[in-house]
Amino acid sequence: MQNPVGKTLRVIGATAAMSLALLAVGCSKTSSTGTVAADEMSMGQTTAPVTVIEYASVACPICGHVNETVMPAFKAKYVDTGKVRYVYRPMMTGNPAVAAAGHLLAECAGKDKYFKVIDQVMRSQQAMGGEETGYANARPVLFSIGQSLGMSEEAFNKCITDEKGLTRLNDLNQTYMTRDGVNGTPTFLINGKKLDRIPLNIGDFDTALKPHLGK
Repeated sequence: MQNPVGKTLRVIGATAAMSLALLAVGCSKTSSTGTVAADEMSMGQTTAPVTVIEYASVACPICGHVNETVMPAFKAKYVDTGKVRYVYRPMMTGNPAVAAAGHLLAECAGKDKYFKVIDQVMRSQQAMGGEETGYANARPVLFSIGQSLGMSEEAFNKCITDEKGLTRLNDLNQTYMTRDGVNGTPTFLINGKKLDRIPLNIGDFDTALKPHLGK
């Protein structure tokens, strides 16, 4: 049987080459936009005084580290309290096939479970083999997450090889690079302005958000 993750890699084509140019380091100085579309995945109140946008990939090791060690405290302190609206923008850095498959799986889970799946996939990077093995164990791990959502193998395969979805993700990535000037993941915007460093602890967020929150 054809490996759906392998098919995903072939469908996205140029995305593999694109990912080589995206380094998991800081942010560029190119102007960017903080405008949020109605259909973007977000958490928190739309009326929050601050909007934090993250450009990230479920196959990016630094994204995985920040997701596991920093974001729980960030969400509890700022998102759950109504101070920040958090928006997630999917990139395909790291292993592009795994990134695309993971993001599509989250979309197939629906809005209510989207962020739960993003978190699960990021936390499963090592279980999938990580960069050291080229994510050799990605398919069974992703399928296990799909099964936990009640997906059959047929539904799972259809989800992660959806060509329209893959094309859309690729187009989004091109937009994020050219319009928003994103050249690495994770990249964070606070009210439309890029942070000059990756927040590696909650203190980094505290410092960056203080001028916007007034306290």
